[in-house]
Amino acid sequence: MTRTPKNSFGTRSTLTVGKTSRTYFCLQELDRQTLGKVALLPISIKVLLENLLRHEDGQVVTASHVQALLEHFHGSPSQTTEIPFMPSRVVLQDFTGVPAVVDLATMRDAMKEMGGDPDRINPLVRADLVIDHSVQVDAFGTPQALEHNEQKELERNRERYSLLKWAQKAFDRFTVVPPGRGIVHQVNLEHLASVVHASPHDGQLLAYPDTLVGTDSHTTMINGLGVVGWGVGGIEAEAVMLGQPYYLPIPNVVGIRLEKELPPLVSATDLVLHVTELLRKHSVVGKFVEFFGPGLAALSLPDRATLANMAPEYGATMGFFPIDEKTLQYLRLTGRDEESIQLVEAYARKQGLFPSHHQEDGKTLYSEKLTLDLSEIEPSVAGPKRPQDRIPLKSVPSHFAESLRKPVAQWGFGLSEESAASRVQVASPGEDFTLHHGSVVIAAITSCTNTSNPAVMIAAGLLAKNALDKGIHSKPWVKTSLAPGSLVVTDYLRESGLLHALEEQGFSLAGYGCTTCIGNSGPLPSHIQKAIDQGDLVAAAVLSGNRNFEGRIHGAVRANYLASPPLVVAYALAGRMDFDFEREPLGEDHRGKNIFLQDLWPSDDEVFQTVQENVKREYFETVYGDIFSGKESWRALPAPENRIYDWDSRSTYIQKAPFFQGLTMEAPPIGDIAHARVLLLLGDTVTTDHISPAGSIPASSQAGAYLISLGVPPEDFNSYGSRRGNHEVMVRGTFANTRIRNLLLKDVSGGFTRHFPSGEEMSVWEAAERYRQERVTLVVLAGREYGTGSSRDWAAKGTALLGVKAVIAESYERIHRSNLIGMGVLPLQFLPKESAHGLGLDGTETLHFHQLEEVLSESKKVTVQAVKDSGESLTFEVLSRLDTPIELEYYRHGGILPKVLRDMIRNNPR
Repeated sequence: MTRTPKNSFGTRSTLTVGKTSRTYFCLQELDRQTLGKVALLPISIKVLLENLLRHEDGQVVTASHVQALLEHFHGSPSQTTEIPFMPSRVVLQDFTGVPAVVDLATMRDAMKEMGGDPDRINPLVRADLVIDHSVQVDAFGTPQALEHNEQKELERNRERYSLLKWAQKAFDRFTVVPPGRGIVHQVNLEHLASVVHASPHDGQLLAYPDTLVGTDSHTTMINGLGVVGWGVGGIEAEAVMLGQPYYLPIPNVVGIRLEKELPPLVSATDLVLHVTELLRKHSVVGKFVEFFGPGLAALSLPDRATLANMAPEYGATMGFFPIDEKTLQYLRLTGRDEESIQLVEAYARKQGLFPSHHQEDGKTLYSEKLTLDLSEIEPSVAGPKRPQDRIPLKSVPSHFAESLRKPVAQWGFGLSEESAASRVQVASPGEDFTLHHGSVVIAAITSCTNTSNPAVMIAAGLLAKNALDKGIHSKPWVKTSLAPGSLVVTDYLRESGLLHALEEQGFSLAGYGCTTCIGNSGPLPSHIQKAIDQGDLVAAAVLSGNRNFEGRIHGAVRANYLASPPLVVAYALAGRMDFDFEREPLGEDHRGKNIFLQDLWPSDDEVFQTVQENVKREYFETVYGDIFSGKESWRALPAPENRIYDWDSRSTYIQKAPFFQGLTMEAPPIGDIAHARVLLLLGDTVTTDHISPAGSIPASSQAGAYLISLGVPPEDFNSYGSRRGNHEVMVRGTFANTRIRNLLLKDVSGGFTRHFPSGEEMSVWEAAERYRQERVTLVVLAGREYGTGSSRDWAAKGTALLGVKAVIAESYERIHRSNLIGMGVLPLQFLPKESAHGLGLDGTETLHFHQLEEVLSESKKVTVQAVKDSGESLTFEVLSRLDTPIELEYYRHGGILPKVLRDMIRNNPR
């Protein structure tokens, strides 16, 4: 939503492109007024600056915000000053989009109950939801796999999809891309993003940068197109949809100077794994990363999108690339109209959003600068448990062997010498074989990270074809799948003849969606699953995705590696992680000659030529010409017609959200937290997957037991991600990941804890319920990088519903900290060099946080008193991570949405 601007800086001007004139807010004019302060800013900051100028109304956005942003980069940096950001649109995927729609529908109910107009709960900015997270790889390796998987998807998700069709009718400015059309970030890159908008305002056309937030952390992929945007929690996105600003501290910007070009046979995937390793070590959490330098010219737009996509993995808010000739070429290739492309170029050049000489001569005012020599990048994978743990391809065999014996606390598997020798003979319908630690049982070409890049997809197809020509095939124990993020991918693979080669290697089309990358890898063949269980094997998965956290890909697969699509094919051919591609042949040709990976790998020239000949504009125009229509099965799906959603108490997928129950018009004062018990004591790098898993629901879990009690058989459980519209399922799944380790228990993995003072072991949900009956408040203690991973609002929602009032961690990932605040959970942080272990806390204590109203308003430090059952007491200080005044207000109201609802009723009564 664009408010009427005050234009106190006099920057409103006119831009004429062709025969059309448009109003815009001129950064050159502000640069003239400020004696050159704008020209030297990072390009991503110029976009934020324009956003402030255009929305300056003297109330939400003021001239002081503009001045603060300028001064931050001209000698007066501030770590606390926040600015309002008004994105032009929101993107959602269905795992996060369904609970967002449930929240909005519940807010309509609450608005009506509190005497307001329920139609006020309506998106004021454009919102596009792409259904991409629900298709699972049930069938694989056959031509019928796609049809089977899509049919199962619709059967499982009929209630959810009906809700989304209702939302498309009930809400304004809300569109839904039906299932089977692609992955949200690839659809955004190839179609939804305009780079520069032109929309009517005050009787004129207004030109301004395309900006967005998304309910998925990999929204940053759009940064590769020169668009400012990043992932936020679902509750923050809902507030933006309702016209609220997104507040952020003024970010520091780390400039990454790219030099030279990638060596032959090295892909953008290899590059992003290097960048992830580099920037995780450097620490860019909460910062913008902006790429510049001569090496930009050597990266295609899809290469840039791959780097931008994994910004969450390297910890940055964004991984931004400027608009340049490569951007314009990509817009033409993907079917954008010529008038829009001319506007993008003219606007970007006029506003200084094209790369400038200031970047080349080093004068751009980056907060920090790093240099990356592209010529030093080498083929790599990352794993077995974290995306930042890069391994050179040549070192994978030795690294895997070391990981088997390495302690779990050091990201190993902690096997004994005897266990490390485990092997299982498998009798298979086709042939008998032996599985052992490191056997690759899943090889998935998946995820927008890589399937948006024709170069690596073509390379995978050529490698598959070259292997076929030599008589080399994927191993029979490998579950292979192909799940691209766009229908365009299969068009150009089919045109080039490479889709057939991939299918012959087992990589049949399994779906157009995220699949394996978000845990929808489907069941393993029963004989493979049985062998893994029998030998307690550390089986492996190799995927072209962006996440490989424990328990994410498949519950039975403990070692997970990220790799480029051609390397996914290579590991399907090899069948094991300890395979040495430099020394071991993949097989023999028809003449008995040993064939190595280097003999099959296509040359860069062959890949380039194949891309040039087969990736065509007409494919994009055809695919995106009817992107919103869907198949007949979608069009025939019934949906409610009422503006107020008609809740069905019998539904196991969709239930009215509990977050507004008992809401009063006035926010109560901040209460103290006293006599709190520790629900979980956690170590480092606890991910949002650990906190709120997205994958399959075990029948033995609390969520499984709940569904069984409602008559749902285990084969119809679907996944946690698909059940996010039902809080009863999700709260039982919170902290229920099979790989989470609660240090209150010894040698126990999974969602269990110890109840105090009884000392009894039980599930986390059972303990929380017991504490609730005892009226005991709960806290969580954690280590470094708490909440890393997906922008999963249910990781905060579930935490709040369990009765957790505060989390004390050594450090937080940006989005999860914001989500906790958004749900009224207080994020606190141990002082530097302090930790639960270092302070002697073992989780048996009761914790007391006094005078929170006064302390949080006036100080960053909170005093905590920990009392052991023996009566021994320890007092220590922690930092409040309510980093800005607006975050304090959100916390005071019990979260973002209660504050938004109160404000809307107060300002617009019926």
